[in-house]
Amino acid sequence: MLLEQIKNSTFVGNSIKMKRFLGLLVCALAFNSCDDGDLTMEKINFEDVDTQSCTTNDIIYKLKEKEALLLEIPKNSFVNEPTVPGTPTIINIDNANFRVVYRFYNGTIASENICNTIPPALPYVTDQWTASSGKIQIITTTVKSTNTTDNSTRITGYNHNIVFKNITFDKTSGTQVYTTFPFGDYTTQPTNALPFGFEQKVVQCPSSKLLYNRTSNEGLTIENIDPALIVNTETTLNKPRTATIGSINNRLTYRLFSGLLTDDYFCSATVPALPAISEEWNAVSGGIIEVTTTKNGTTAYKHTIVLKNVVLKKGNSDFKLGDSFPYGDLTTSN
Repeated sequence: MLLEQIKNSTFVGNSIKMKRFLGLLVCALAFNSCDDGDLTMEKINFEDVDTQSCTTNDIIYKLKEKEALLLEIPKNSFVNEPTVPGTPTIINIDNANFRVVYRFYNGTIASENICNTIPPALPYVTDQWTASSGKIQIITTTVKSTNTTDNSTRITGYNHNIVFKNITFDKTSGTQVYTTFPFGDYTTQPTNALPFGFEQKVVQCPSSKLLYNRTSNEGLTIENIDPALIVNTETTLNKPRTATIGSINNRLTYRLFSGLLTDDYFCSATVPALPAISEEWNAVSGGIIEVTTTKNGTTAYKHTIVLKNVVLKKGNSDFKLGDSFPYGDLTTSN
């Protein structure tokens, strides 16, 4: 009987010790879990928040009630040129020119708290995480508008998708690491607006036979045009002359200039240095030049030139002139 009581007492004692051990283990695990970061990825999520930018400094940012995610990055880091698929722009976080900061405030914040040289006194920062290492990944694509009437497109902006890779935040309670931390999208405007304000008058240079249509600051040229397209013979009804645009023959080029453009620019033996070219877009091979010729008086002929399904390209950017784009009318005579 005494032996049985001793066994029972020993069992109860061991059970109590085991429960105490398990309790301590649970607390230790909970403590370690908290030390890895009080906030999880779901709580630090600004993907659905619009990106804003300061005009007085190089900060782009996102605000969400009492939280702010700040990225200090020179504006020239965002190039208006689509990145090659699979080859994003990669920038190291260096805490000098490229910094990432996550802040907590004691009240609702606004842009004034971020961009002003002297920010408002309230709300004030209650905690801050500063990225000590990691990379900024940027994937750039074009933003286009589409005219459903003629299926033409125009570039209205460039979207820069920003993701932080292997980023480490230093915080008051330790560090927090994210393999992938999406910042979101930041949009920039095109460097230049392409007006395409051409009138219907087309001119042909006497020697080079280059065709051009121009405004005061833009030109649309066709070089090495097929001589069979411009002939002083009327075309048959609904049967225009056609030729395919290429990279050498029937080469179509759009240029935007930074100065005043005149007719003297196009037919010179050597290309003038001024006005300077701001942008140059070349037609992708495969579009069609279509010419309809009619009699214009007794000795003159009018050649109406239309561009079909032409895509203009610069670097990795492109846009479509439309199913049918009127290049203009060229008048010749016998």
